[in-house]
Amino acid sequence: MASPYINAPLTPVRPRMYASALAKVVWTLVPIVTLGLAAAVPFVVAAVKGVVKPWLAGAYVVGEIAVFSVAIAISPDPDDTNPFPGFLMVLLIITAATHTALLDNDRISVGK
Repeated sequence: MASPYINAPLTPVRPRMYASALAKVVWTLVPIVTLGLAAAVPFVVAAVKGVVKPWLAGAYVVGEIAVFSVAIAISPDPDDTNPFPGFLMVLLIITAATHTALLDNDRISVGK
């Protein structure tokens, strides 16, 4: 009987976030389509799958809550014309979408 350790890779293979290119596009669109309300969701899913460390998902949850809290505290009135809360939201959306697209990149090791 052959040993399963003979053909095993020397280092364990890191789990993948995306099974296909379509899955990568769909997951990258999550923060954009939800206008940042689900910016942390791809990172929580990646942490559950073992793609990233749980602290990274926690940092995104805390960051998302902080951005929304600051935006609401700055402009609690819907008729306010202050552009800063909108800028914070757009920055959150762009950052989350970019980082979501990079979850399976092997050259990035932060949080993995």
